[in-house]
Amino acid sequence: MMEHLNMQSMDKVAANVAKIRELFPNCVTERINAEGKLEHAIDFDMLKQELSDHVVDGLQERYQFTWPDKRKAILATNAPINKTLRPCREESVDFDNTENLYIEGDNLEVLKLLQETYLGKVKMIYIDPPYNTGNDFVYEDDFKQSADEYIDNSGQLDEEGNRLVANTESNGRFHTDWLNMIYPRLKLAKDLLREDGVIFISIDDNEVENLRKIGDEIFGESNFVNQIIWHKKYGAANDAKYLSDVHDYILLFCKNKEKWHPNLFERPAELNAKYKNPDNDPRGPWIATNLSVKTYSSTNDYVIKSPAGLEFTPPPSRCWSVSKERYEEMLADNRITFGSDGLSRPYKKTFLSEVQQGIVPTTVWSYDDAGHNIGAKSELRDIFKEIRVPFDTPKPTKLIKRIIKMAETESCDDIILDFFSGSGTTADAVMQLNSEDRGKRKYILIQLEEETLEKSIARMEGYKNICEIGKERIRRAGQKIKEENPLTTQNLDIGFRVLKCDSSNMEDVYFTPKDYMDKQQSLFVDNIKKDRNDEDLLFDAMLKLDTPLSSKIERITIAGKTVYNVAQGHLMACFDKNVTDEVITAIAKEMPSYFVMRDSSQADDSVAINFEQIFNTYSPQTVRRVL
Repeated sequence: MMEHLNMQSMDKVAANVAKIRELFPNCVTERINAEGKLEHAIDFDMLKQELSDHVVDGLQERYQFTWPDKRKAILATNAPINKTLRPCREESVDFDNTENLYIEGDNLEVLKLLQETYLGKVKMIYIDPPYNTGNDFVYEDDFKQSADEYIDNSGQLDEEGNRLVANTESNGRFHTDWLNMIYPRLKLAKDLLREDGVIFISIDDNEVENLRKIGDEIFGESNFVNQIIWHKKYGAANDAKYLSDVHDYILLFCKNKEKWHPNLFERPAELNAKYKNPDNDPRGPWIATNLSVKTYSSTNDYVIKSPAGLEFTPPPSRCWSVSKERYEEMLADNRITFGSDGLSRPYKKTFLSEVQQGIVPTTVWSYDDAGHNIGAKSELRDIFKEIRVPFDTPKPTKLIKRIIKMAETESCDDIILDFFSGSGTTADAVMQLNSEDRGKRKYILIQLEEETLEKSIARMEGYKNICEIGKERIRRAGQKIKEENPLTTQNLDIGFRVLKCDSSNMEDVYFTPKDYMDKQQSLFVDNIKKDRNDEDLLFDAMLKLDTPLSSKIERITIAGKTVYNVAQGHLMACFDKNVTDEVITAIAKEMPSYFVMRDSSQADDSVAINFEQIFNTYSPQTVRRVL
C-alpha cells in the first residue's frame, strides 16, 4: 500500500526537541499542551545549566527529580580540571606489552581525563558504588565553593585532609550527598560508552529508587533495560531485625537501546540431558512438546487419528498449534509422536539441533548461576592463600563473567570499565574469560586510594589502601590462571599499566600567566614542573591526542635524541633539548598523525623557522603540538 505524501512542512519544533533529547535526555520533560494532551517539551532551565559554566537560578513547576545542589552536581560534571595521569612502571605488570589499565585517583577526575581518548569507545561498564547504608563512605565533592574555586581545587583534600566522609543516616543530607556523588560520575560514564554500550550498576534497597530515577534522566527512560535481582546469599540471617536481606539489584541501562541486544546464556547441561532419541531419529535427540495451544482457532480444531486407530481432539478450550494440512506434513516427516507404545496423545517432536542454542537472560539470577558472597570471599582466600583476606565485600567473578558474557560483542575484544573497582574482581573476571575462550577483552579499572581502617585485617596484613589490595589481587589472580591453564594461556595478557591521577605536568604560570609579573615569568622558561619526566609528558599527550593509554610504545634514537613512537606512528614525541633539523626531518618522514615536543626543545631559532616547512614538505597532515 502506497503511503500518502505528507503535504505539511516539517515540524521543526518536534525535530529540534528530538535532537536535544538525543544529546541531553535530562533536558526533555513532559507538559500538558493547549489541547489537554501530554507532550514532550524542553526544560530550558536545565538546558541553560548544561550549557553554562556557572550555576543558573530559576525553577518552574514541572515533572522532575531533584534534590539540593543538583545544579552544582551538573556543574561538577562539566567543569574542567587541571590534572593528568602519570605512569608508574614499578607497580605495573608487563608495562610495555599489556593493554589493561589500573588507574588510581578520584573517579570523577579520572572520568573527565578519559573523555577525549575514550569517548564512545567503552562497550561495557560495571560498577559497585557505595550503597549508602549509613556506614558507607561517599566521595565528598565540595559543592559549596564557587565555580572558579572548583575548577582550581577539584580533587584536592579538604581542610581536614579528607576525601571520603561517612554518610550516616543522622546526616541531614543523607540521600543528597549520595545523589550528588553518583550523578556526575554517571553523566561522564555515559559519554564513554559506545552507541551499543551498556552499564550495569549494583545497588541495594537504600538507593535503588533514586538510582533508577537518575539513570532514567541521564540515559533516557527509554534506554532502561531491566532491574536484575541477584540472589547473593545462601541462607537467611537469623539476627535480622525485620526481613533477612539475601539479594542485591543490578540496574541495566543502554547508551542506545536500539543498538544493543543481550546475548543468550549457555544452555545448562541438565536441560540438554532431557533430550533423548528412543527411535534413533537421524536428526538426533528430541523431546515431546505439547501440540495444543490455548489461543483458540476453529480452523485448528479437528480430530487427529493415530496410526493405532485412536482418535484425539484438543483439550477443552484449546486447539492444535498447527493446521490440518501442516499436521499431515509433520506426521509424514516423523515429527509427531504418540508415545513409545503408540497409544498416547499426539505430541510434537522438538529436536535439540533445532532449538535456540542458548537461553534468554532473565531478571532473577540465582547464586548457582551468578555466584554468592561467601564464594567471593573464598575466591580471595584462594588467591591470597598465606594471608587473611584483606577485603570485606568482594563480588564473585561468576557474577561479573555472567554480566560480560551477556553484554559483549561476538569478537570478545571489548573495553570493559569499572570505576569503583574495589578488590579488582572485574579484572580477574576478564582474565578468566580470556583464558577460557582466548578472547582479547581489555579492562580499565579506577579506584580511589582509600585508606584501610587502622585496625582492619587489610592494614594488619600491610595494605595501606584499597588500591594496594586491588593491584595485588590482580597480580596473584593472573599468575594463578596461568599456573592452572599452562597450555592455553601462553599469550594471555595478565599485565596492567598503573596510572596515577596527579596535578598537571605544567607549572601554574602555564594556566594563569596574567597572575605572574614579567620578571617572575623568567623563572618558568620551561612550563613543565621539575619533578616530571618524559613518560609523564608522553601520557599527557596521549590523553589529549586521541591515543589509547594502553598503546604500544616504542622508544627509538634519532641523532642522539630519544623519540617515542606510539601505536605504530599514530603519535610521535620528542622531549629532549636541543632538537635539530635532522631529528625533525626523520620524524616528519615517518608521517605520524600527531607529533609533540617541548616548546623549549628546539636547538636554535633556525630549527624553529624550519620546523613547519619540514613537516609541510614530508607530512603536511601531521598535527603538531608543543608543550
